[in-house]
Amino acid sequence: MSLSSKLGSLLRQNGQTPMISSMLNSLRCMSSKKLFIGGLSYGTDDQILKEAFSGFGEVTEARVIVDRETGRSRGFGFVNYADDEVANNALSAMDGQELNGRNIRVSYATERPSGPRSFGGNSGGFRGGRGGFGGDSEF
Repeated sequence: MSLSSKLGSLLRQNGQTPMISSMLNSLRCMSSKKLFIGGLSYGTDDQILKEAFSGFGEVTEARVIVDRETGRSRGFGFVNYADDEVANNALSAMDGQELNGRNIRVSYATERPSGPRSFGGNSGGFRGGRGGFGGDSEF
């Protein structure tokens, strides 16, 4: 776990203000080489994503996240750079730009919390208490 994640966790436990949390997020992002890309067209694949972001510097990985069952894009992905400054330049230049017919959102990727993943909450079932496995859902 990174230092900023540990500090953020400690501050949340002690009820510190959102301003401190925001400052920690900024600190973590200043040295991030991984970007989150949202709003991707379903036609965007890894190669298109890599080509779109390679003009800023060396892309070490570009990956569109796909649904495990259907293989269809989930509309977001990640781009990793070899250098922090290059990632920052790409974020500034590409956020809000059009890629494959859609305006994309670019931000620094954040770490997922560690620990087991849940399936919709603590209220039971895979839909978080909305009727178990086959319950109604807005999804």
